[in-house]
Amino acid sequence: MDERKDKPMTDISFKIMSLLLALYHRVRDVRKELEKVGIRKGQIVLDFGCGPGHYTIAAARIVGEKGIIYALDIHPLAVKAVDKRVNKEGLTNIRTILSDRDTGLPEESVDVVLLYDAIQMITDKEALIKELHRVTKPDGLLSILAEHIKVKDVVQLAEKEGLFSLRNRDGKLLNFEKGL
Repeated sequence: MDERKDKPMTDISFKIMSLLLALYHRVRDVRKELEKVGIRKGQIVLDFGCGPGHYTIAAARIVGEKGIIYALDIHPLAVKAVDKRVNKEGLTNIRTILSDRDTGLPEESVDVVLLYDAIQMITDKEALIKELHRVTKPDGLLSILAEHIKVKDVVQLAEKEGLFSLRNRDGKLLNFEKGL
């Protein structure tokens, strides 16, 4: 296992990415995308690599007050951006986590893991998949948006050792059921 720790992108790179994502998400209905994945009221969701929180906020509105969203990112500016939006919008069901990989969450505690456009930035992808497997409930879902990485590589990685199995695919959006 590769023990190197990932490092966040530079602050300026994060700010540029956040601006581009904000423009991109103005034309997309993120809530509908998440509902299509299967997120619903009362669930516990981990948004791994949450960035500025576009999916985090949409998921929080879907799961409602009885659900919880964990928004994890390696970049301190990402966590600050999510915290700022949470405070501005008065959301009470979002918890932020500043981490490069380890979630700190209990085993089998998450219904849905979102790993959207982030896996390509992770150095030790196998360790990440094992951590996500650890926190996903037995009937849970791992949803990966495979941008900037080959879909076949993501499928091979997630299905390695039987940790997850592909449930369905919609272009670069891959949904996996927990295995083992």
